[in-house]
Amino acid sequence: MKRCFVIYKKIIMKNFELFSELTRLKKPIGFMLLFWPCLWGLTLAHQFSYDNYIFLKHCFLFFCGAVLMRSAGCIVNDILDRKIDVMVERTKNRPIASGKISVKKSLIYVFLLCAIAFLILIQFNLNTIILGLASMPFAFSYPLMKRFTYWPQLFLGITFNYGLVMAWVSLTNEFSFYPLMLYFGAIFWTLGYDTIYGFQDIKDDEIIGVKSTSIKFKKNPKTFLVLCYLIFYSSILILGILMSFNLYYFLFSFIIFLQLFFYQIRNLKNLDPKMCLKIFKSNNILGLMVFLNILIGKLY
Repeated sequence: MKRCFVIYKKIIMKNFELFSELTRLKKPIGFMLLFWPCLWGLTLAHQFSYDNYIFLKHCFLFFCGAVLMRSAGCIVNDILDRKIDVMVERTKNRPIASGKISVKKSLIYVFLLCAIAFLILIQFNLNTIILGLASMPFAFSYPLMKRFTYWPQLFLGITFNYGLVMAWVSLTNEFSFYPLMLYFGAIFWTLGYDTIYGFQDIKDDEIIGVKSTSIKFKKNPKTFLVLCYLIFYSSILILGILMSFNLYYFLFSFIIFLQLFFYQIRNLKNLDPKMCLKIFKSNNILGLMVFLNILIGKLY
C-alpha cells in the first residue's frame, strides 16, 4: 500500500512538473507582463477615497485571469509551433516539440484553463464579459502571425494590453478615452520589449523563414526601439495632463524614462542573447513603476 502511494505521488509530481513546464509557470515574467496593464486600468478607474475592497477583489480576479490565459496561450503557441520549435535551439526541448506530451492532452489542458478563466470572467459586468470573449480569437491566433507578417509583435501588443481597457470597464461599466490613450502607448511598449526578446532567436528564425520585427529592424534596432518607447512614454505624459495628475506624477515618470532609454536601449549591445533576455525581463520592474506612478498621480 505504501509503495503504491509513493508511485502515485511520483506520477502526480511528474505530471505537475510537465504541466508547469508546458504553461511556463516557473517563468512569471509572461503573466506579469499580461497583468500589469490590467492593474494600470484598475488604478486609473478606481476612486481610492472609498470602497477599496472592490479594487483588491478585481486585482485578484485579473491576476488569476492573466495567469490562466497566459498559460493557455503558451500551450496553443507550442501546439502551433511544434514543428518550428524543434529547429530552434532555445525551444527544441519544450514538452510538445520534444514529444513529452501529446497534442490531444495539451488541448485538454487548454480547455480546462479557459473554462476556469471563463468562470472568473463572468464575475464582472456584461460589458467586460463581452470584451473578454471578443479577445479570444486575437489571443489564440497570435502564433500564426509570424508566418505571414513581419509585425507579429504589434499583434501581441494589441492582445497583451487589452486587459487595460477591460479593467477600466470592469469598474466603471463604461468606455473612456483615458484608458485608450494608455492602451495605445502600451501597444508600442510591448512592440519594443518583444522585439528585444526576439533577438534571442534571430539566427534560427532567419534560417526557418519566420518573420518578426527583430528581423525587420536588425540593422538599426535602436532607432526603432527609441520610436516605440517615445510613443509609450508620451502616452504616459499625455494621460497625466488629461487626468490632471499632480506634479509628483510627472517627476516620477522621469524614472520610467531613464529605465526605458538609459537602461534598456543603451545596454542593447551587439544583440547578445543573454543581455536581450535580461533587458526583456526588466520590463517587469517597469510595469511596477507605471503602476506606482499612476497611484502617486491619483493619491497625492
